[in-house]
Amino acid sequence: MKVFVDIHDKRWKKYKIDFEKIVYTQGFPAHKESEVSIILTDDAEIHALNRDWRGKDAPTNVLSFELGDDVLLGDIYISLDTVLREAAQQNKSVADHTAHMVVHGVLHLLGYDHLDDNQAKIMESKEIKILAKLGIKNPYKTDACDACECASGCPGAGLFSFLDKFKIRTDSFWQYALYAVFGGLATFGFAPFNMWWLTILCFMGAYWLTVRADTKIGFWRAFWRVAPFGAMYGVGMFWWVLNSIYVVPELAAQYAIWTVPGLIGLALAGMIIFGTPFAILRVVRMKPGARPFFFAAIWVIVLWLREWVFTGFPWNPIANISMPMPMLSNSMSLWGALGLTFVIIGFAGAVVELLRLRKRVNLATLMVFVVLGLVGVFVGRENMMRSDSGADLKPQLIRIVQPAISQSQKATHNREMAIKNAEENLGKMLFMGGGDATPDLIVYPETAYPFVVVDGDQMPLGVALGTNVIVGATTYNPSLGLQNSMIVSDENGRILSVYSKSHLVPFGEYRPLGFLPAPANLVPGDGPELISLDIAGRDFVFAPAVCYEVIFSDSLLPDGAGLNPDAIINITNDNWFGKTPGTYQHLDMVRRYAIESGLPIIRANYSGISAFVGADGVVIESMPIGASGHIDGFVWGAHITPYRVIGMNWWFIIILAFATISSVAMSAIDKESKM
Repeated sequence: MKVFVDIHDKRWKKYKIDFEKIVYTQGFPAHKESEVSIILTDDAEIHALNRDWRGKDAPTNVLSFELGDDVLLGDIYISLDTVLREAAQQNKSVADHTAHMVVHGVLHLLGYDHLDDNQAKIMESKEIKILAKLGIKNPYKTDACDACECASGCPGAGLFSFLDKFKIRTDSFWQYALYAVFGGLATFGFAPFNMWWLTILCFMGAYWLTVRADTKIGFWRAFWRVAPFGAMYGVGMFWWVLNSIYVVPELAAQYAIWTVPGLIGLALAGMIIFGTPFAILRVVRMKPGARPFFFAAIWVIVLWLREWVFTGFPWNPIANISMPMPMLSNSMSLWGALGLTFVIIGFAGAVVELLRLRKRVNLATLMVFVVLGLVGVFVGRENMMRSDSGADLKPQLIRIVQPAISQSQKATHNREMAIKNAEENLGKMLFMGGGDATPDLIVYPETAYPFVVVDGDQMPLGVALGTNVIVGATTYNPSLGLQNSMIVSDENGRILSVYSKSHLVPFGEYRPLGFLPAPANLVPGDGPELISLDIAGRDFVFAPAVCYEVIFSDSLLPDGAGLNPDAIINITNDNWFGKTPGTYQHLDMVRRYAIESGLPIIRANYSGISAFVGADGVVIESMPIGASGHIDGFVWGAHITPYRVIGMNWWFIIILAFATISSVAMSAIDKESKM
């Protein structure tokens, strides 16, 4: 077979490659008199050819154009730019990778292809045998430890060898299926499953699927490729929201039709929120040593945006998978959920890069995240010690009441029955709040008081129980309207303070855009405040929080407040979510806020889980879902954490600056030799 080489890019001349030897080694006697043309070009030319002839608007490594003639077989175009990138990432020499491209191109001209798995296996088998004659290793083993010339038992060899067996091809069914599996299983790292290791492995798997190919593609093509991960992650994370449709039997028949559209909506939202970081990772070309910093920074941006966009819903930051590891989770007292998410995601990406390429720079990247994790653990340990301070004093007895009255019993559409139920429910709550000892403060959950409170009203619960009472109720102000409020009253029934929820739930508590449907149209409160209550002879200062307000970082403590609170009191109603993961995850969001702020939290939940949570996020005492009654306890250990001083927004800037500097530094040294 005769070989004609045409150099379109002069840079090729520095690489002394024997193209005739490569072609002759293929050994096709039937094509002894055939001719093949090899055009050595760059990304610009091959990009134009790929777009014009194949409809793919991106450069590639090699293109073959058959002429349909037994003598003039065709032309093979090879891009130096892409070959250089791929050779660096796969830890190969430029000559060896170019040889692979030539062999691949000639086989295409001879009728071989890889349109399906069977064709691909045949073609790859031929390539491997031909390259072996040239003394070149199997090019399809670059992700395994063969590429780094280490022993067969090195870390990651088993994982990548296992994945190699499946020959998961770009844009194949199995690639999309694997993305979906990784996305769905990644949600099991959160409560109540707490399989944190599974979340990390799934993110590693999705990261590997995303970075294993180096050809340049557009954002939307990359987005649809990774979409199954985001869709399944979104559905797996939030399916429990739709449980609310079935809580009230009278309403279930009417709203059940929205179940499937709701799941589709969750999948679409998941694709956008959780698929975008992987799409950006695939599109933006970076050195492997810098890529984990970049990827972790993207997730920090996503989490930060979830605090604000469409009123915000920063549910389950990746940091929350650390809850079974107290010292690690307490690192959020230093840098919050933003920082710990950065460390976890960066660690997962760095492990994959090290196992793929085994370069010193990849080890250095991994060590940066390990050191960050160790620093966080050290600070976390200190935070746990500070949170224990004052545990022996216990000066004020606080009672949390959990009514666990069914939603059907609470809500009826008949006025006469509604009043009767309200009176019965009030009697039940009085009974649950009583006991042998009279506490200094009794806390009832959100919407526990069954009547609307207006200006000038008194709170009969305080009078009946003979102590200070905090209770959730709907309040009405003629100049404002209805509000979801926390009522604070003394033992005489005098209402001392009213805090109204400022962060309302769209579609649940108000009509988005003013006209979209919602069962209520409440008015938001004025924002965070501190309330001081005289109990047991001293001031007890707390920050009020109604329902999911507690999931937003920096949301409960007013700027420049002169008082340092003793605790946070969070009243909520998770009756809508039953025993689904949402209830357990809501508690973990409370624990996260306690760690970040350094404040213990008194949490009264209508149906569970009510709890006393320490300033280190430890659940000191709790009531399970569905149980009714009360628990008594104390709070202690309030302190100011570094995170509380610096704040979420400044940490956001610090993390992005650190990621940028680290990416630049690692890119500069990413030309080091392999390990």
